[in-house]
Formats: sequence, structure tokens, C-alpha cells
Amino acid sequence: MGSGIWSTDVYDAAKRYRKATGTSAFSYSDSGARTVHPDLDPRGATRESRDSTEHPQSTPIAVLFDVTGSMGHVPRALQAKLPQLLGLLLRQGYARDPQVMFGAIGDATCDRVPLQVGQFESDNRMDDHLGRIVLEGGGGGQMMESYELAMYFMARHTVTDSWEKRGRRGYLFIIGDELAYGKVKRREVSRVVGDDLGEDVPVRQIVDEVTRRWDTYYLLPAGSHYSGNRKVLDFWRDLLGQNAIELDDLDAVCETIALTVGLGEEAIDLDEGLRDLDRHGSAATGTVSKALARMGGGRRTVVSALPTTSALPVPRGGATGGVTRL
Repeated sequence: MGSGIWSTDVYDAAKRYRKATGTSAFSYSDSGARTVHPDLDPRGATRESRDSTEHPQSTPIAVLFDVTGSMGHVPRALQAKLPQLLGLLLRQGYARDPQVMFGAIGDATCDRVPLQVGQFESDNRMDDHLGRIVLEGGGGGQMMESYELAMYFMARHTVTDSWEKRGRRGYLFIIGDELAYGKVKRREVSRVVGDDLGEDVPVRQIVDEVTRRWDTYYLLPAGSHYSGNRKVLDFWRDLLGQNAIELDDLDAVCETIALTVGLGEEAIDLDEGLRDLDRHGSAATGTVSKALARMGGGRRTVVSALPTTSALPVPRGGATGGVTRL
């Protein structure tokens, strides 16, 4: 839960071992698993990003990606570029004490594994969590996936010291190529997360709730089934404004995430970030420049860490489930 230090040497050693043994980085899924790994099960869980002596100013960063249809290759691309992401965040000082959580989104109307959520980690356990994700494929084929269910989890089942102690929002990146459903359905929440809601929650209300504590971005990468579809981009821009971002190249996802965090933390401006990419030999500079040109470099708003006053249904009894530590 956020302890330890990321080591590229450990990552490289694990990569060499997998190559020597013919093992996949996603061995849980590639071995035929079709149920959520216990460490990523959202039911009854709360994910925490906490300060410690080792990491006194934790910065929570959540990356949730659609793993249905043409998006199923996204986690493999992310896993291959983890060192670049962590290198920019840590060595370039884009964020103090980053704690990264990975998760996966499917379709709660038809998929066996519609939501998978890891824990916030500072060390190589984040790579372990990626490797336990089920790459189900599937999806409903109707240009909709259960992004709203993932946002519900982030709104109701995460706790961060960044917010509670400092009134600082974390960063949430959703990578996908489809629309969310129009509401968070109480039956799906009960089945997947374990909460007993009194009624469904409209998607716009859950977006309002999650963006209170999370700077929320939707990344629409090229190469996905609905990339370039104006309906998808307009849908997310209506919900998130300029934080709905098109990417010309899927391989630029890690660099886009890192520079977005660096801009939000005012560690860099966009030109400085692009120069960092050039110095590291990244091929993503052009894509990132185009994607983030709209974003600017303003500091995230710091707001009082008070409970939301939105008239949203809450789980009966007021609880959001026990704390699960991985």
C-alpha cells in the first residue's frame, strides 16, 4: 500500500527471467484465468494512498483502462513502458512520492470480469498488479462500457492522504474508446462492488463526485476501434471538458500521463516536459505536444477536503466497505 521504492533493475531482471522461461508478463490472464484475481477484486474493497516516513507527501495516480475488444492490447503497452513512466515521475521530479494504481474496465452487462482494481504502490508491486489483470476481450458491442462503474469505485472506495491531509486531488486516467452508460446501476454495484444503493446514480452526478477528489482525464488513443469517432470524444468532452484527450499514438500513453502529472504539479511547463522527452529519446514528443497543447500548465485547484454536498445516493448504512490492503 504505497511502501517501497521502484527499481528499474528489478523490472529488467523480471523481464529477462520471463524471456528465458517463456513466461508472459500477463501470465494470469494468458494461462486462461477468467475470474478476477483476489488482489484486484473490487468487492468490499477500499484502495488507499497513504503517507509514510518513506513517502511523506504521497501523490496518488490511478490508471484504469478498457480491456474489451480492440483495447485489450493497452495494458501490454503500458507494462512495456513502465520504466519510462516511473523514470519521468521520479527522476525528473514530476511528482513527490508518486503512488500508482492500475485497474481494468469491462462491461458489467455481459463480461465475467467487468472491474479490476489494484492497490496504490510505489515499488515494483505495481508491475505485479498489472500482470494479474484478466485481458478478457469481450464487451457488449454497443459502443458502451462500464466506465461509470469504475468512476463510482474511485469516488466511493478510495482514500488518500493527499486529499484528507492536504486537500489535494489525485490523478485519475481512464483509457478507452467508447461511451459510458448513462447511469451507475444499483444492481451492478451490488454484484461487483458489494454496496447496496437505494437507487441508480446518473453518470453526470458520479462524474461530479469523482472529480471533486480526482483530476480526471479520459485518453482516447489511435488504433482503437472507435478512435476518431466524434460521438465518443464529444461525449467525454461534455463530461470532462479539455481533460478528454485524443492521442495519435497508443505508445504515447505513458509519456502523456507523466507530463500531465508534471503540469498539474507545476514541476514543469509543457515545453520543459517535451524537452525531457527529447533528452530521453522518446518517439512520443509530437503526439504528446499535440495532445496536451490545450491543457496549459496551471496548478491544480486546492480545495477544502470536506464531504461532498451533492445529493447522491449512498450505500445503506453509510458504509463503503472495509479497507483491503494488498
